[in-house]
Amino acid sequence: MRYFLGVDVGSSKTHALLADENGQAVGFGKAGAGNWQVVGYAGLADALQQSASQACQMAGIMTDQIAGAGFGVAGYDFPATDRQSHLETLATLGLLCPVDVVNDGINGLLAGTRNGIGVSLAAGSGVNCCGRGPNCEEGRIVGNSTPFGEFGGASEIVWKGLHQVNYAWIKRIPPTALTQIYLDSVDAKDELDLMEGLSNERYHLAPFLAVKIFEAAQLGDHAALDVVQWAAEELAWLAISVARQIGMQNDAVEIVLSGSIFNAGEMLIKPMKKTIMAHISKAEFTHLNAPPVVGATLLGMEVGGFDGYVVRDELIRTTQELTLSTMLGFNL
Repeated sequence: MRYFLGVDVGSSKTHALLADENGQAVGFGKAGAGNWQVVGYAGLADALQQSASQACQMAGIMTDQIAGAGFGVAGYDFPATDRQSHLETLATLGLLCPVDVVNDGINGLLAGTRNGIGVSLAAGSGVNCCGRGPNCEEGRIVGNSTPFGEFGGASEIVWKGLHQVNYAWIKRIPPTALTQIYLDSVDAKDELDLMEGLSNERYHLAPFLAVKIFEAAQLGDHAALDVVQWAAEELAWLAISVARQIGMQNDAVEIVLSGSIFNAGEMLIKPMKKTIMAHISKAEFTHLNAPPVVGATLLGMEVGGFDGYVVRDELIRTTQELTLSTMLGFNL
């Protein structure tokens, strides 16, 4: 029996999964942050060791029984400069099998598509978008938000909402409910106090304000609705751009949506899809319904010479059962 390891390394948590060639999830482990930009390479090594050893212990196997291992790692942004250091850190696990490392954004793509081909659009506190084409073409965005004009996550939505608050204050647009929302969020006395406090870094805006913006939009606030429309357009263009990079703009490309921003529902998703369909008429949309660590495990299967997509559905099902039955309590 062949076993495959996948590790999803994030900026707040790390998950490791072991599965066999029948798609049976047999071991799971977890650790804290592993992004080297947050904890350094020593911290990454610790997170890998802790999570992988837990998975092996649960499965009752040794590392020399692993036939392939995939690692989707937050902070692995630029292979030309990041790859060697990451491979050296992975080597501390003592694996004898083939391994591969990718940005953690690829995990959702691999887990969410039927065959590992398509576009993954993730929007949480920030945004990420990546793609893989049928001939191994790769597409991506920078992933560093505002300096590069990549918008649609909660942080950028809150930033755009502040524009609307300021525009209302300087009489560029009519009054908006967003003003009171922003004042209350930092306990500012008035708009001038808000602007002064933000300018002097006495006040700080949190990404959770995006939820309040969506609520205001649901109630019909014009400025909030403009922000939602803007976010929908920006997210759409990320997906369109990556689809073009992998040469699938004229194909039935799968676009996998993941992240808390899409909880806003149709008021965001409907205009986003409309913009995408205007440029990619055959686009197919799906929401990620699997833990991202499944994607890393599928990568491990791929690098190990096994087509994991023949057992993908079983892998998703047994992974969910394993984590629930052991009451490990991680967020699916």
